[in-house]
Amino acid sequence: MMQENDTHIHEFILLGFPTVIELQALLFVIFLTVYLLTVLENIVIITLIRRNHQLHKPMYFFLGHLSFLEAWYISVTVPKLLVNFLVKNKSISFTGCMAQLYFFIALVCTECVLLAVMAYDRYVAVCNPLRYPAIMNHRVCMQLAMGSWLVGFLTSVLKVFFISQLSFCGPSVINHFYCDISPLLRLSCTEGLVAEMVDFVFALLILLIPLFVIIISYMCIISTILCIPMAQNRKKAFSTCVSHLTVVIIFFSATLYMYARPRSLHSLDINKLVSIIYAIATPMLNPFIYCLRNQEVKDTLWKTLCGMGAVSRVSGSDH
Repeated sequence: MMQENDTHIHEFILLGFPTVIELQALLFVIFLTVYLLTVLENIVIITLIRRNHQLHKPMYFFLGHLSFLEAWYISVTVPKLLVNFLVKNKSISFTGCMAQLYFFIALVCTECVLLAVMAYDRYVAVCNPLRYPAIMNHRVCMQLAMGSWLVGFLTSVLKVFFISQLSFCGPSVINHFYCDISPLLRLSCTEGLVAEMVDFVFALLILLIPLFVIIISYMCIISTILCIPMAQNRKKAFSTCVSHLTVVIIFFSATLYMYARPRSLHSLDINKLVSIIYAIATPMLNPFIYCLRNQEVKDTLWKTLCGMGAVSRVSGSDH
């Protein structure tokens, strides 16, 4: 990544969303609200899982990791976007751009693997419930979670390394609101075939292998649920999977569109719109999806809020 001396450009300009000042002010308020809400939501979920013994289960252990990931995920891109709404100089250094690119890709790759791990957890819970505690013990859960983080962060090293070796001679304007692969490859003034091929192959592997695991897991889950005699039991079994399946569909639809197709087919303006879905909207919606579709999380949240309310009333009466 330390190829800055070999490039003619030492900083880039993030174009973001060029509009009139009034609309930029509105966008600033919207993105700031979404960012604060997303971070708060994920902190609440992590706190609920850690403090409530009834949520100390593999399913919620992985959900805690997903919430932790998404709080950082949105923090890689949105703070810089918010700053750029307020200042005229929208530059980002070469090193800063590569760092942002690395952490963003690393977190995307980690989420891909983590969603596959969560699908496997649901598969074991539905298809092999008697052996579930033995198979998904604490040690296995830790290994699967740490493996997801390692795969994501190690895979990104190679992708970003080859991009950082390219020379960027100008123009220095990135038609995006963060440093992403496609606009950077378009700015390169050297042949980027190797970097593009490495990125494309790794994108396919990191997206399609987890997606394959998810599809196989849900095929087994659905076939098992259909064999359950009572409709109420079938509904209960599938309800534990609906939240995860919803998140998977939204996340993989956007990421496959963005990263698993040749760069020549990319429209950068469309990319910006799709990026908003999986880089900003998805981390905000996921906590709602998991809470609204999961009765156990809703009950725990409600009990916690009621407990806090009771404590505040007692404190108030003491005064």
